[in-house]
Amino acid sequence: MAIQPIRMFGDPVLRATARPVTTFDKELRRLVKDLTETMLDAPGAGLAAPQLGVSLRVFTYHVDGVVGHLINPDLSLSEEEQDGPEGCLSLPGLRYDTKRAFGVVAKGFNMHGEPVTVEGTQLLARCIQHETDHLDGIIFIDRLDREQRKAALKAIREAEWGEPPVVRLSPHSTFGSAR
Repeated sequence: MAIQPIRMFGDPVLRATARPVTTFDKELRRLVKDLTETMLDAPGAGLAAPQLGVSLRVFTYHVDGVVGHLINPDLSLSEEEQDGPEGCLSLPGLRYDTKRAFGVVAKGFNMHGEPVTVEGTQLLARCIQHETDHLDGIIFIDRLDREQRKAALKAIREAEWGEPPVVRLSPHSTFGSAR
């Protein structure tokens, strides 16, 4: 287990659609542990595998004292919406009000390949939607209205970390799905 560097906005892996996990093995369990340690160290409410440079459908979360993970998530969203502040470990220091579904039921698997269901509202629902977006190559600023997105892109250009990405090789196997 090790804390890994988090990929910053501009890194191509953040825009790629992550591939489904098909092998639940020791390497996957190591990835989940690295994601969890990195997320807790950051600290963040969630972290998706692409943020560590691994294009697999895996994310971890830490909301209201509960730490968990989900693999190959499939979401059912409530019709009721919420609007509130959202940030991202790949865009440090930026927060913008973002519309999300108020509630979510997320079905997927744990690191041992056992089926799990995670249900939540408010912050947990926001986190699960945000991390699942990462797995689909979507970054939360993509969900902002035109004016907010323009302000976010300006803030990114002015940020210390807003320089061209440095692509690093991941210490994790990508199970042949690296892009």
